[in-house]
Amino acid sequence: MTEAASRAGGAKAAVARALDRQLLLTSAPSQRLRRIAALVLVGGFATLAALVIRDHDLADWNPSGRLAWSLSLLALVMFLARGISLSRPVSYAHATAATAVLLSGLGAHVLGLGFAGDALVASTGLALMWPIASRPGPDDPKSLWPLIEATRGDPLAAFAMQSTKSLLFTEDRTAALAYRARLGFAVVSGDPVGRPGAYRELVADFVAMCQRQGWRIMVLGCGQRRLDLWRAPGVSQSFLALPIGRDVVVDVTRFTLSGHAFRNLRQAVARTHNRGITTEIIAEQSLSGAQRAELAEVVDAAHRDGRRERGFSMMLDGTLEGHYPGVILAIGRDRDGRVQAFHRYVSSGAGSDVSLDLPWRRPDAPNGIDERLTVDMIAWCRAQGARRLSLAFAPFPELFEVANRTVLQHMYYAFIHLGDPLIRLESLYDYLRKFHAIDRRRYVLVSARHLLWAVLVLLPLEFLPHRASCCSLAQESGAKSAPDVA
Repeated sequence: MTEAASRAGGAKAAVARALDRQLLLTSAPSQRLRRIAALVLVGGFATLAALVIRDHDLADWNPSGRLAWSLSLLALVMFLARGISLSRPVSYAHATAATAVLLSGLGAHVLGLGFAGDALVASTGLALMWPIASRPGPDDPKSLWPLIEATRGDPLAAFAMQSTKSLLFTEDRTAALAYRARLGFAVVSGDPVGRPGAYRELVADFVAMCQRQGWRIMVLGCGQRRLDLWRAPGVSQSFLALPIGRDVVVDVTRFTLSGHAFRNLRQAVARTHNRGITTEIIAEQSLSGAQRAELAEVVDAAHRDGRRERGFSMMLDGTLEGHYPGVILAIGRDRDGRVQAFHRYVSSGAGSDVSLDLPWRRPDAPNGIDERLTVDMIAWCRAQGARRLSLAFAPFPELFEVANRTVLQHMYYAFIHLGDPLIRLESLYDYLRKFHAIDRRRYVLVSARHLLWAVLVLLPLEFLPHRASCCSLAQESGAKSAPDVA
């Protein structure tokens, strides 16, 4: 078998896995049919213009709404042609919805609701060609865990397990890629995981799957080392690489609090010692019911203060549920043994890499407790033989570092602060720079013609809250008291 035939077979297998359990009425159209649809789309715009001009020139053309009816039928055909030109398959659910919309439109006309009927008839094509969404999976993250354990030096590797993401594996299951499809765009989360030698084949399979699904591709959080994967000859889209920030990775084997550069960090840690703060490190899956209830109270307090689980490429979900392997908690208690804050971490690369998922704290927690938890986690990682601790992600560090901003930079700066109710990016950067561990860049990859779509697709993915989970544990276990701490 030739390499091309093998690659084609792998792509077909990838598509078959992606379409598993989806009942399709039609698969992706042929290249010839897509070209015909593109001609119909162009012709439709021309006809639309002609109808509008004719409506102005001939006074008797629209005595009974014929123009509106013609435009609605034309819009229907154009929606169909656009869907075909984008290779979108049609499922039985799509066909059912489109039939219901069409019958509703005809019924509205019978009832004399002309405008509503025209709009519904036109929407029939939109309903039939609505992009198919991806299915999250697998439900068991353990199937992905061996690949995450094999991935070293990637701070985002473990976040591929997030339950909202879909996964595409190579045929031999030695590499995988996490993504989610929204509004006709497949958004890739970070970089592939698993065997690096299989990444190019995996990306080629993913591109082939997206072409058959009618999805356009975006990549959120692409690492600097993996940009070349999306510039390969087989990738049909051309991307702009837009830098969005840098990883913050501490080399735990060399980290120290000594020196003038770490003075502020050293003082913050000292304050927590003076306040009697103690810390412990424990695996999330090892939590007892009482410990889980304690921590859930902290999450519930943080929710009341406006903090939520949100994020896509750089975050897990299901805090305190114990669903994911490799999750570690650093817990900070006050003199009375009451939990004031905890950080959630996840490991990868057979324990060589540890990444911060989310920090949780009470609104009135002592100052410096986050720094203390981080420093103690660095010490724990060193003792466990880990090499790197990732402290999440520093967004737009070059913008926050510059002293004299240009007019354009001032505009970007003001725009970023509009998002402060969701996440205070500059405050996050001020915290992270204390560790002097700014590392490689991360990028958003998007086609130039999809820049507006990127805003509509990516911002909700990153900033809409996840489903409620652990905060309910505090209510269910409210009668349980916290264990005594020596």
